[in-house]
Amino acid sequence: MIIEEAIPSALDGERLDRIVALMLDVSRSDAASIIEGGGVTVDAAPTHVGKQRLTKGQLVRVDDSFLPAPLLPQPDASLDVDIVHADDDVIVVNKSAGMVVHPAAGHQGGTLVNALLARFPEISDVGEPIRPGVVHRLDAGTSGLLMVARSGLAYEHLVAQLAERSVEREYVALAWGHFDSATSTIDAPLGRDHRDPMRMAVVHDGKMARTHIEVLQSFADPAALSLVKCNLETGRTHQIRVHLAAVSHPVVGDATYGGSRSSLPAPRPMLHARRLGFVHPSTGEFMAFETPIPKDMADVIACCS
Repeated sequence: MIIEEAIPSALDGERLDRIVALMLDVSRSDAASIIEGGGVTVDAAPTHVGKQRLTKGQLVRVDDSFLPAPLLPQPDASLDVDIVHADDDVIVVNKSAGMVVHPAAGHQGGTLVNALLARFPEISDVGEPIRPGVVHRLDAGTSGLLMVARSGLAYEHLVAQLAERSVEREYVALAWGHFDSATSTIDAPLGRDHRDPMRMAVVHDGKMARTHIEVLQSFADPAALSLVKCNLETGRTHQIRVHLAAVSHPVVGDATYGGSRSSLPAPRPMLHARRLGFVHPSTGEFMAFETPIPKDMADVIACCS
């Protein structure tokens, strides 16, 4: 597959090998191998030097067939996974906080995919080989409901529903501060942070993103805090975490986006995917699932009054 990207402001001045690693979500060493092997051009000119620095607007073209053969994920029956529902087409999982969804640079094992392959080996032929069955993701630190395709038919249907924004995804978050109104909508485009390309941010040249917020409960002690329900209309990387931080209400425990504070310690971002609803690919029936807030998050909420 050929991937092209014009260098955005966020990556102005960055090395080519880092840019290629970000484009393909691979390690720097794999990116270097692609460059050295001739799989990358900059402004249509072949290049073999990964340390060169690029400027905004330059066009990088990457042929991912030059990647070293990927190590396909292997089944790991030792990993615990909470299966909420399973049929011939769809698996619904209640992912635990701390578990990465699929192998990637720095996380080759111990992922949800490794666990699922041990119980449902047929998903190895569904979707992309490196992340079989995966149609959407949750951040490693986020707990809650995730759907996985068990058949090719299901994969196509679920990906289409996500693209059409017809999948219901409801999250609960504990956020810093009090909101001005009980309900609100955050409509702000998201992309790589222009100052730190490893983070996401609200940026004028980002992709459209919309999050609907409803305040469920407000607290005054140990600080001004709010328990909120978040419904995703789009599903961008770190969307809820970035949107809440952008309106000065970062998620409690989220060190990446300003939510880690000593007045209320938390083991992770206090964000949980509570409800998931979609149309079943084979039956056409609308299915909805809910899962309670896990103990680690409930314990932090219990400290608030």
